[in-house]
Amino acid sequence: MIRSFIFSDGKVVGQDLELEALRLVRADKGLLLWVDLDNPTETEIKAILEGVFQFHPLAIEDCVKPSSLPKLEDYEDYLFLVTHAVDFTRTDKFATTELDLFIGPDYLVTFHTAPLRSVASLTERYVKSAGTGPRGPDRIVHSLLDLLVDNFNPVLDELRAELEEIEEHVLAREPGQQKFVSELLHVRRDFTRLRTIIRPQRDVIERLARGDGKQIRAKLLPYFRDLRDNLVRLDEVAAGYHERLMMSFDIYLNKAAFEANEGIKFLTALTAVTLPVMVVGTWYGMNFEHMKELQSAHGYQIALGVTVLFTVATWIYLRRRRWF
Repeated sequence: MIRSFIFSDGKVVGQDLELEALRLVRADKGLLLWVDLDNPTETEIKAILEGVFQFHPLAIEDCVKPSSLPKLEDYEDYLFLVTHAVDFTRTDKFATTELDLFIGPDYLVTFHTAPLRSVASLTERYVKSAGTGPRGPDRIVHSLLDLLVDNFNPVLDELRAELEEIEEHVLAREPGQQKFVSELLHVRRDFTRLRTIIRPQRDVIERLARGDGKQIRAKLLPYFRDLRDNLVRLDEVAAGYHERLMMSFDIYLNKAAFEANEGIKFLTALTAVTLPVMVVGTWYGMNFEHMKELQSAHGYQIALGVTVLFTVATWIYLRRRRWF
C-alpha cells in the first residue's frame, strides 16, 4: 500500500496521489512530500523507489532484504536510515519491525513490511490536525523516531513483568524446572534482541544529533540529542534488567545445586545408617565350618544387639551433623 502526503507551509494540501502526480510534486521544490510504503508489492517498490525517486540499488536492496542492525548511510543527495520498532504481538511474543527512511532535502520516503503504530499515529495526527505541520522532512523524521522510541517503554514494562515473575519463581520452594528454564531462556533472548537493537540505534541517532547529514537542520539537532538521551536511558534500563535476569539465573542454578547436594547427602546418610546391618549380616552370613559366633547359644541376640547398637549410634552421629 502506498500513502502520500503533500505539505505546503506546514499544512496538508494533498494525500494519496497517483504516480504521475507524485512525479510532478517531486519536481516542485516548494512542496514537502512524504511517501509511506506499507508492505508494498514488487511493482510498487519499483515504481516508487526506482521510478519516482531513483534511489541507489544498494539502498533499495537493504529495504527489500531485512537488516538485523540499524544503520545510517549518506548518499549525498539523501540519507538512508534503517531503524527497528519493537512491540509485542497478540500472542505476547516479542517482535521487531524494520523501518527504512530516505531523507531528502524536500521529501521523505518510509518503507516497512508490517503496520507500525508510530507511522499510523503520525499520519492520523497530520490528517486530523488543523495546526502547524512539518516544514521539513527532518521534522517528520524526528516525530517518527520519537514515537518509535516511546514504544520501547511498553516493551520494557512487559519484559520487567516477566522478569519479576521469574524472580518470584526462583524464590519459590518447588519450581517447575523445565518450564522455568524455558521461560528464563525466552526472556533472556528477548532482552538480548532488545539491547542489540537499542545500542546501534542510539549510535545512529548520535550521528544525526551531531549533524552528520545536511538534510538535518541545525535547529533540530537538540531534538535529536534528546532522542539520543532517551535511548541511552532505555539502554541502561535494559542492561539493569538483563543483570537482574542473570542474577536470577545464578540463584536458580545455586538453588538447584544445593537441592541436588541435599539429595546426595540424604542418600549418603541412608547408606551410612544401613552400614552396620550390612557388616554384621555379611559377617554372620559367611559359610565357614568353624565359627565360634554360630556355636554360642546367644549368637542371634548378640548379633541383633550389635546391629541395633551401631545403627543407633550412627543415626545419632548423623543427626548431630544435621544430615537428616
